[in-house]
Order: sequence, then structure tokens, then C-alpha cells
Amino acid sequence: MSSYLYELPTTGAISFADYCQDDTADYVSFIAETTEARANLRATLKESKRSDGEKDNLKLVKVIDEYLPKLCGIIACVKNGDLILRSEPIFSWRTTLSSSIFNSSPRLSFPSLAAELAFTLLTYAFALSNLARAVVASLGSYEFERAISDSERKAKDERLGFAVTLLCKSAGVFEHIAKEVIPAWDEARKRLCDAGISSPNPPDLSREVLIGLSKLALADAQTLAIRKLLSRAAYDSTLSPGPPLPKSHPSPALAAKLHLECVSLYSSARALVKTPGASRPSALSSPPKSKSKFKLQMGRVKSNDGVALEHTESQEVSPELRRYLADEVAFHNALAHKWLGVDAGENGGTAQGGIAVGFLAWTKKELEELKSGGLSHGGVAGIGITDREKDVKEARKATVIAEIGKVDTFLKGYKRMNDTVAFQTVPSHSELQGSIPAGRSAISLRPYTRPTPDFGPGSIEHTRRQAEELDLVQTADDTDIPLVGRGEGSYAGVGSYF
Repeated sequence: MSSYLYELPTTGAISFADYCQDDTADYVSFIAETTEARANLRATLKESKRSDGEKDNLKLVKVIDEYLPKLCGIIACVKNGDLILRSEPIFSWRTTLSSSIFNSSPRLSFPSLAAELAFTLLTYAFALSNLARAVVASLGSYEFERAISDSERKAKDERLGFAVTLLCKSAGVFEHIAKEVIPAWDEARKRLCDAGISSPNPPDLSREVLIGLSKLALADAQTLAIRKLLSRAAYDSTLSPGPPLPKSHPSPALAAKLHLECVSLYSSARALVKTPGASRPSALSSPPKSKSKFKLQMGRVKSNDGVALEHTESQEVSPELRRYLADEVAFHNALAHKWLGVDAGENGGTAQGGIAVGFLAWTKKELEELKSGGLSHGGVAGIGITDREKDVKEARKATVIAEIGKVDTFLKGYKRMNDTVAFQTVPSHSELQGSIPAGRSAISLRPYTRPTPDFGPGSIEHTRRQAEELDLVQTADDTDIPLVGRGEGSYAGVGSYF
């Protein structure tokens, strides 16, 4: 399987010169450069939205890399008082994680620089994850190609490792937003509320959802790390499928633990992204109670400047994301059971013949359920599913069908052995459940550090100027110190006159 495909947001135009007052005229060019960098981001997102083919995620990552240091410069200058906000800046963004009855992402207006930083970083994390997915898609099913050379396979393993790195970095960005940016956004919302300005609070800016997305990225990275670990064995198994395992195969017990860690991460992510769904209304916004349910989803409240601000109340995370997480939990559960069964069959001897058959039969049942839709769609399969999700589901179904074939080969081999040699009782699911170990992680999150501002406090130029000023002050202090012994005699009683 590959990683989750995020829908990229779009954003409206804005000029920082309209909001930032520069009394010293030191930052005029920097403000213009920041506006230009954001315009480039807006244009790139619009281009991606209109493109029906492959998206240029690498270009988007580079554009955001250019914009972030400038945005951080504006934020640092405003915080330090070098720039003064004439009024609260308003940034419009489409909230692509929010559920909508019409499957369209609503465009909302968000006051404060904190919201702009949050959505820019959120888009950055999306782009990194989508770039990882594109890298994986370019590799194809290389580990099953019989004609591939060892050097070609290793080169593609390295590309797969690069995708893992991108996902670990994406996880770090999601966590950074949740822990470092959202507190500033909450503080800004409270300040705006006290000033009578309403502001939306969609799931996209929920701390729980963001931590859930961080775990999702880690789980996707772990999935690719497992694929890389098994690539050589997968190639050898293509030539000779089924038991016994090839010598190149890593420990099946290790493979099971790695999949169990995926189950844990996807399960945690699913629980977290469901936290804000249809839950508490925003404490900092209260639209008129007379509005209908549909209008309540996107009411409009005017700020002190007369700018219309949209409201979102009790929105859920998109069903597509929740279904993806549910399916991944089921799939990795099945694969963990598969490798536990293979481990019992390969390394447990005749005494564990029944356990091998039990786990593999359980796996086959789980995969058959997942092939037919699983439990993620309830009783209304197909309703509310986008064309993009249909493509993902078709690819998943093909993967599941291929996996069923592999499991069936192992099951037939171990069942034949148990029926003719071992004669062990096949345990029930509850008995097998008690023998399932804890998961094991193969990857780790890459903490994200915000870039150094291009200008203003914290920038390299600002730090250099401060150092020069400090040197000048130190030099001036040194010249004021009287030097004993120069210009005066050093005789006894110097300075004492009668």
C-alpha cells in the first residue's frame, strides 16, 4: 500500500503592505518580497488544483520553503514592534480536511498571522506526504519484477527510503503545528473574541486532528519501511512462492511486530481525528441560534473592520480520511496475523502446526472481508465516495486480492502438514489473540524546526548588526578607561598637591 493522498488547499490573494505599517521604512522591500512569495504560493496551489494529471509536489515544497522564512520575518517584526498592524490581517483558505455534505472544501476567512502560519505549514506537510506518495508510485511493484537486477532493486530501495524520510518529516511538521503554532492560534482567537471579532475553528486547526495526522504519516512511513525490508525476499518469493521462506527473508515474527505497530499508529490516528467530529461547539464563536443547520455550518459574522468572517461549527474530518484509517487498521491487522502464522509454521515445528493454520485462516477471513468493503463504509457503501477515493479503493482491492493468493498458498502448505504430520488442534480466535505480541517501530519522527527569518529579529542580518553594535559599545567603553602611567608621572605622591 502507499501513503494517504491529501487534497491540497487553495488560498486567496493578500498584500502585506495593506496591513503592515513600517514607520522606519527599513522593511519596505522585505514586505514586498513576502507578498510576492505568497503570491507564488497561491499561484502554485491554483495550478495544482486545475491540473488533472500528476501534481508537481516538489515545486510546491520549494515554493513554501521560500515563503516561510519571509512569513516568519513578518511575525518576528510584528512581535518585536518593528512593524505595526494597521488592522488584523485576514487570510482565506480552503479547509480540505473538513467534511462537507457536497464533497467540496469550504473557503473560510482566518484572522491573524498565527492562522496563516498554521495553514502554510499544514500545506507543507500535505505536500511532503503527497511527494512521498508520488515517489512510491514512480517505483511500481519493482520487488516482484523477475527481470530486475540486484543493483536496480537496491537503487529503488534507496528511493523508497527517501519516501520514508519525507513522511517522517511530514509527521514532524504536523506535530510542530499542534504543539507550537496552535497555542498561538488559540491565543489569537481569544484576543479576537474579546475584541468582538469572530473566527472559524475547523478540524484542520484542531490539536487532536494534527497529532492524529502526525501518527498517520508515521504509520505510512512504517508501511514503506516494511516494504523496503522485505523487497529482496519478495523478489526471491516471486520465483518460489509459499513455504518454505527463502533464506533472504527477515524474521516473520519481526514482520508481524512491525505491522502491529502500524495497527497501533493507524488506530490512534483514527481515534484522534474522530475527536472533534460533531462535538463541542467552538467556545469562542456563537452564531445566531435562529440559523438553520446548513447555515450554521458557514455563518458570516462581521468584524470591527466590516470584513465578513465565516463560522464553522461542529464540523467533522472528511469521511474519506476516516475510511482510509479504518481500512489500514484492518489490512495491517490481517498482515500481522499472516506473519504470526508463517512464523509458527516455519519456526514452531510440528507443535505449532495448529497455530499456523489458525492464524492464516483468520488472515484469509479478514482479507476477504476487506476485499468486499470491510467495516469502514457501514451499510451504505459507495455513498459520499469521491472519484479519487474510488481509484484508491480499486488499487487497494487489487493489493488485497494478491495478498489473499499468497496467504492461501501458505495456508494450504501448513494445513497439509498439520493434517498429515502434526495433528495439532487449531486454536480459536480468542486463544490466538492472547498470543499476539506488542508492536515494534522501525522509524521515528523527524522534529521540525521553523526556518530562520529572512529579516527582522532572529534573522542573520539582524544578529550581525546586534553583534556589530555590541562591538562598538565595547570599543567605546575601552577608550573611556583611564590608562595609568600615560601622560602623568609615576613618582610617589602623584596627584597629591599641597
